[in-house]
Amino acid sequence: MSTAPCPVPASQASPPGAITRSLRVVLALIASVLAFLTAAITLGAYFPVIPKAGVIGPVIGGQYPFHVALLALVGAALGALAWRSGLVRWGRVLTSVTALSTIAALGIGGIQFAAARDAGTKVSFTQVFSRPASSGGAAPDTTRIYATPDGEALEADVYLAEKSRGSKVPAIVLAHAGGFHTFDKSDLRGTGRWLADHGVAVIAVDYRLATPDRPTWNKAPQDLVTALGWTRDHADEYGIDSSRISLGGMSAGGTLAMSTAYRLQNGTIRVADGPTPEPPFSVVGFYPGTDVDDMWEEDVAGSREAAELFTGGTPARYPERYREVSPTTDIQEGLQRTLLVVGDRDRSARPGTIKDFGASLQAKGVNTTVRELPFAEHAFDDVYGSLVSQTSRQILLDFLDKNT
Repeated sequence: MSTAPCPVPASQASPPGAITRSLRVVLALIASVLAFLTAAITLGAYFPVIPKAGVIGPVIGGQYPFHVALLALVGAALGALAWRSGLVRWGRVLTSVTALSTIAALGIGGIQFAAARDAGTKVSFTQVFSRPASSGGAAPDTTRIYATPDGEALEADVYLAEKSRGSKVPAIVLAHAGGFHTFDKSDLRGTGRWLADHGVAVIAVDYRLATPDRPTWNKAPQDLVTALGWTRDHADEYGIDSSRISLGGMSAGGTLAMSTAYRLQNGTIRVADGPTPEPPFSVVGFYPGTDVDDMWEEDVAGSREAAELFTGGTPARYPERYREVSPTTDIQEGLQRTLLVVGDRDRSARPGTIKDFGASLQAKGVNTTVRELPFAEHAFDDVYGSLVSQTSRQILLDFLDKNT
């Protein structure tokens, strides 16, 4: 009489082979790396006070929240595989951590998406996932030399907007970021092309950069004044409404633009050679330094070095230079309409400082708009397709497109 074989208890099952054991450990290790990275990024984005993670988290998490979510999902899937393959405790922890990171990253993206919609932004998720570069693949319509101070050719990238029903278009002269001593106008290609495609001409300019043996506190502002005058001189050629030319910039470029615009309005700066142009129609500062003295004192991300290169020394040595180039010095009644945009995670141009500066302008009766972008660090528009970059462009367009 035959008998059926008895099932082998699970406790007596053959242990997995060496290849299987190695594979599940590899899966767990990959999941561990993804869990650590995504957890550090999302924790740093939500809690910027965390050392190191609070620096990188807002940058990566704020600009790539959906990419971080996808990485976390991959980690969760690998953790689940490790769990099912026998690494129960390890796999359970990995799955839990990556699942929480996924939710946290999607939370960032959701908050930024809501802010974008509130700003009237037509969000493009194609750009979110396929346009990482700051230029957005753009190019100017033409590049011209607008000045040659001391024999140094200074160029302007011109982004032309189509005239609407034969009328002329508003324009903005934009100064690039870089701590007064680095980068150039090419950083503005994405913004320049997008604004032009939406009806605002852009003149993105280079200016004299500071070096250890050449401070430019009295040179770079002159360059912006000259660029403004050059734009006015070529307004008819480019179809620009000369009564609606604004001046703006990013970071150090925003500091230069605001200080120069206000000094023109106050009559405290003039062109060294030739006629001084009329003040700009309005002023824009994206994450600007509002007080160069504070840049030196706080020394965040190289701001002290930037301030010393720009002015030629310390505030103790050149207090008058620091005062002259700081926008806070020029706050008074009658200044131009002003837009200030800052990220709520910015360590350099602190949101509180920007809000206080805006409040000081408003107290003097200056029409001032302050916009704070969620989960955004300094230079939040570096990634052309990010949600905060798309939102900031829409805010800038709406501001420049106003007639008053």
